[in-house]
Parts: sequence; structure tokens; C-alpha cells
Amino acid sequence: MSPMLHRGRGCEPHSTRKRGIPLRYRLTLSRVCFTVFALIVVPQLASAQDSRAAEIAAEQARKAAELKPYQPSGAEKWAVKLRREFIDLPSGFYPYFGSVYSGGGFTLGAGFREYYGDRTHWDVKGLYSLKSYKFIEFSTDSWGHAQGKMDLHGRIGWRDATQVSYYGLGMSTVTDDRSTFRLKQGYVGGNVDLRPVRYVVFGAAATYEDYSMGSGQGNVPSIEEIFTPETAPGLGVSPKYLHTTASGGIDSRAPGAGYARRGGLYEVRYHNYADQDKTYSFDRADGEIAQHIPILRENWVISLHGLVQTTLNDNDQVPYFLLPSLGSGSTLRAYPSWRFRDRHSLLMSGEFRWIPNRLAIDMALFYDAGKVVPRWDDLSLKGLKSDVGIGIRFHGPVATPLRIELAKGSEGMNLVFGGSAAW
Repeated sequence: MSPMLHRGRGCEPHSTRKRGIPLRYRLTLSRVCFTVFALIVVPQLASAQDSRAAEIAAEQARKAAELKPYQPSGAEKWAVKLRREFIDLPSGFYPYFGSVYSGGGFTLGAGFREYYGDRTHWDVKGLYSLKSYKFIEFSTDSWGHAQGKMDLHGRIGWRDATQVSYYGLGMSTVTDDRSTFRLKQGYVGGNVDLRPVRYVVFGAAATYEDYSMGSGQGNVPSIEEIFTPETAPGLGVSPKYLHTTASGGIDSRAPGAGYARRGGLYEVRYHNYADQDKTYSFDRADGEIAQHIPILRENWVISLHGLVQTTLNDNDQVPYFLLPSLGSGSTLRAYPSWRFRDRHSLLMSGEFRWIPNRLAIDMALFYDAGKVVPRWDDLSLKGLKSDVGIGIRFHGPVATPLRIELAKGSEGMNLVFGGSAAW
């Protein structure tokens, strides 16, 4: 028989003879096979791996060349600049948005502040409005005393509101009865805020207030031309008060009271106005509730608010310009400032807020409802005035320096400019 090749393991031939190839030849043949594999197959695998790595590197280089640095939109740049100018700068000059006195119209202002301690600064600021309202104030503030549980504030200032509106008492007044008066007020005082434990807040304040009342300016009739001391209590007097306040409640608003997306406020405040002539002294109590309910990681917020103000003694004489009132950028926003006045007031508001930028901008849809009455027993949900509206707010981490809103009620539209949060 002729010899035949038999398929064995590897490339090792095997003879048909009983006796196999000697061990030394088999080892030599195995080394030859391994060498052939190393010289032919391994370089091909390495070449394929190098080609794949080169392809990946080329793709990464192409994507890197196409990348561009993030460019914020014009609106975002503007909002961040507003925040930096109004909130973040600790010292120096700054633009100031605020109100001289409700109803003064669009206001321009500026201030200068300087720190003279780690948590203490002095501040001087002034405002001037389109209606010639004027305001100037010097203040000093110091935070974080008593292991962070006490803040101290002092202020001295003067304001001149040249044409404050007065429509009469109650909810049945009409816009045709509008009159104006001039209010000048000088004041000096201070307050202390305490937070003994988390969320619990107390406050106390004392301020000397000197009022000088006069005839209103502008084209609208002055108050004394239409009303009498019976329909405008205290008409013709210019009282001087020692105004003291005490308050207490629960405040869990966060990130801060001036700009909140969660938490709430439940507070009661007591006011004593001690007339230096002992004629127009009176006491007033305020009860306020606010709750902020975040939705979807605070991208949306439902904010609810309620406020009741009541004159405690029916026998007290309250001057017309210090009566509880509704109508302004923080109460019934579709109605002009001081639209409704009387001895007791009720206000309820709700907002649905969208927060596209937590560092700068909020948008809101809102609803307000309220009334004023001469007697406490008349406070109810009947006969409320209401409005709806939309607004935009420019804010920082804990404050809202600018708020612009458009509201509609039964007497028309009203554009609101505010220098603080609605509540």
C-alpha cells in the first residue's frame, strides 16, 4: 500500500506506519507552525486594529473641528447682566428700581452701598418718578448676629408723593369721584428680625413718622374740593406717629423671602400708631398666608396668597391715607393704586409660574380677588373685585428687583412696574 496522509492536530503529518514520528521532529514541526502563524496572521490582526484606531481618531478630530463654544441668547445675556447689576455687586453704584409711593408711575433711581464689615453695609438711594414723586433714604443693615439668628436694620428717609389718589370709602365708589392729595413723609427708625429656630420668625420695629398733607397736584380735583372730614376721615390734619410693630410666624420660603419657589409664610403682625396729639391713634392687625408649591423639579410653581387687614377698635379714628386699601402692583393689580379704602380689607391671589431660567427670569399667569368693608362682620366672599393677568420677573437667587405685569379687571387694563416680588 502506498502511504496515505492522515489529518491530525495542527499541521503535523502522520504516517500509516505503526510507529509515529519521533518526538524531537514533532516539536520542531510545531515550532515551525507557530512561527508561520506569528509572521503571517498576527501582523494582519495588528494592521486591522491600527486601521480601526485611526478611523476613530479621525472621526473624533472631525467632530472636534465642528464644535463651537456655547453662545447664550441676547435675552439670556440681558437677564444675567440685570442680575449682576442689581443683586450680585456688593459695593459701589447700582441702578435702583422701586416705588416712591404706590401710584407714582414709572420710576428711575440709583444708589450707592459700601460694606464696612463682613456682613454690614450702609446704603444711600434715591428715586424720581414720572409724576414728580421723590424719595431718598439712608440705611444700614447688619446680618447674622447671635450665631446667625438676628438681623439689625436702621433707616432715615423722606418721600414726597404729589398726587395720591382718593376715591372715597368702600367698594361702591366710582372712578369719576377720583381726587388727589399730596403726602410728604419724613421718618427715622429701625427693626430687628429674629429666627430662634429653623422656620420660626419674629420681628419688632419702631419708627417715628412725620406726615405733612396738602392739596394734590395735576389736572384731577384736589381732595378738599370733593370730600369732607366725614367722607375722608382726618381730612386737613397732618399727624405725627410713633409707629411700633410686632410680628411672629412660620417662614419656610426658599431660596429666599424676596424670591421663593417653595415653602410658605404664615404670619401675624400687630401695628400701633400712637398719634403725638392723641387724636388719631389706632391699632391694626394683619394676617398673611403664602404658599409656593413646586412642580416638575421647580420648573413650574403654583403660588397662593391671602392677606387680611383689620382696624381693631371701631371707635378709633383712622386718617384716610392710612386706611387698609386695595388696588396696586401687589394687591388688585388691574386697578389703580388706592382704588378701594376702608377699615378692613381681604385679598386673595394665585399664580401659575413658569421658570425658564432659575438665575434670571420667571413668567406668570395670575388671578387676584378682594374687597374692603367698614365692619369686620362684613368680610366675606361676596362682592369681590377680581382681575387676571400675565407678568415677567427678573430675579436673582434671593430677590426680585424688577417685575413687569399686565392685568385686566372690570375697569380696564393696568400696567404694573414693581421693584419686589408680588409676595
